[in-house]
Amino acid sequence: MSGGPGARVRHPLPPARWPTRAEAARARLYSPLALGPLHVHERTWVPAMVPWRATEDGHVTRDVLDWYARFAEGRPGVLVVEATGIREVPSGPLLRIGDDRFVPGLRELVEVVRARSRGRTRLFIQVLDFLTVRRRPEPARFFDRHLEVTDALRAKLALWLDDPRWREADEHEVREYLKSADRPTLETVLTDRELEALDYGYRERVWDTHRSWIRDLPRVLPGLFAEAARRAREAGFDGVELHAAHAYTLASFLSRLNTRADGYGGSLAERLRLPLEVLAAVRARVGRDWVVGIRYLGDEVVAGGSPLEDAVWFGVRFAEAGADYLSVSKGGRFEDARQPKVGEAVYPYTGESGWECMPTVWADARGPFGRNAPLAAAIRAAVRAAGHATPVVASGGIGSFELAEGLLARGDADFVAAARQSLADPDWFRKVRLGLGHLVRRCEYTNYCEGLDQRHKQVTCKLWDRELAPGDPAVTLARDGRRRLVAPPWCPPDAPA
Repeated sequence: MSGGPGARVRHPLPPARWPTRAEAARARLYSPLALGPLHVHERTWVPAMVPWRATEDGHVTRDVLDWYARFAEGRPGVLVVEATGIREVPSGPLLRIGDDRFVPGLRELVEVVRARSRGRTRLFIQVLDFLTVRRRPEPARFFDRHLEVTDALRAKLALWLDDPRWREADEHEVREYLKSADRPTLETVLTDRELEALDYGYRERVWDTHRSWIRDLPRVLPGLFAEAARRAREAGFDGVELHAAHAYTLASFLSRLNTRADGYGGSLAERLRLPLEVLAAVRARVGRDWVVGIRYLGDEVVAGGSPLEDAVWFGVRFAEAGADYLSVSKGGRFEDARQPKVGEAVYPYTGESGWECMPTVWADARGPFGRNAPLAAAIRAAVRAAGHATPVVASGGIGSFELAEGLLARGDADFVAAARQSLADPDWFRKVRLGLGHLVRRCEYTNYCEGLDQRHKQVTCKLWDRELAPGDPAVTLARDGRRRLVAPPWCPPDAPA
């Protein structure tokens, strides 16, 4: 049963039993582990989240520093900086690393995290490439400016209207006719991709090899990722995470939907070829003494997409190729996304694959808690069976000590990543370690934060605002003036640990 509409009931948060300080000290969650060449103090992990706090051209801001400083105060074992673009393309208030001019700001970010975590937290940066996605256009604008009027389109019109004069029609005449045409006409004369561009906005695919810049991606991307990793190392990060998950370029190369016929699509090995070339180029650039991990999908959750069996095979190959860790996610694809409003861009977390990526309390009988952990468990088992000790990171609806510790105890994962729970309470790992789990502000998994992300608003948590005193000059507010921009401060009742 899926988590789709009509199959859901609301699940209460499960009761939580929090360990004493002594019990936490003996827990696997708070035991050390190596990530390649790097010693990590504990198995707690804050994965990449996009907060929409950078400048419009991708530079670090004070709000970015405050965001990561607040997570660092919770002293997780690992903190991963948001998806950061490797190319010189406009991407709004998202961090970028495609040029040396970004290094000073990123270096300041590293220094802030080091100071606020007292050197305890290991800091990685997630780097990604993405293809063009345009906003859904006004229909008149689409037909006036975006639709290519071809002889094939004219021929379809002539056949549909049973009028051969359309084969020689003027371009302007074709555009004007289509602007007022009924839906059956549009569905008949436009291609599937043209209809999609009208209804959802234009979106590039990695298999659009008729376009030179898409055809050249295998030639271009390894060097871009390698240079991004070089900049990350110069900025002082402990490692880099290659983003090969969700709706982005490397993930799309891995997908069964990738039909490229140039040796980079089709079979498992060909789909894996570019991600492996990227990994090799990055490793050659930064060396073996620096962490290079990979975030990828255990299941795409879309029709025709890659299932778990592909992900298991990819995981073993990544381990063989020297990845220092595998971070496993699920879904988050464009293919099943909900139609956006006119003027908005399609958002890859609005369909079933998006729900499975970030399951909410409205779920099927399986419920949302730890729902995606079996993917990590299957990948880890295959990697171990192949003789590799590569650590595997599990994520998805993990918000309690018992759930996290259980995953580690069963050997389902080596690290436990919690995005939304860490957003709700950046100190939760630390509170549990101190025997103060009863003070944890528990995520309610309603995806208030995801709704803000969808609208490209500064991401916050609704639970923070329960401690918001209007007019408090010490509290920085979001642009709408109604929400805290940083989680409430917390100080342990006894000496800091």
